[in-house]
Amino acid sequence: MGPTSAVVLFAVIWFMTLLVVVPIRLKTQQDMGKVTPGTQSGAPEIHHLRAKLWITTGISVVLFLIIGGIIVSGWFTVEDLDWFGRMETPYPDN
Repeated sequence: MGPTSAVVLFAVIWFMTLLVVVPIRLKTQQDMGKVTPGTQSGAPEIHHLRAKLWITTGISVVLFLIIGGIIVSGWFTVEDLDWFGRMETPYPDN
């Protein structure tokens, strides 16, 4: 895995983790009982975004080390996902 692949993998893991972490402990305007006129009642009132970004980064680093380690070690490869034999050459040498 090259450096560009590693950065892309980390970015994908980070954003997917962020989408999981953001809704946790989110307080909306409706939950707080004070909806500002002209806004959605589901708009966040208390979101703890800075803490969630740090939590996301920590979880992402751990997941990246695990997934990156598996990729670099060769324990699990793309060929392992070829369940239908489509990666074989269309004209095998005879």
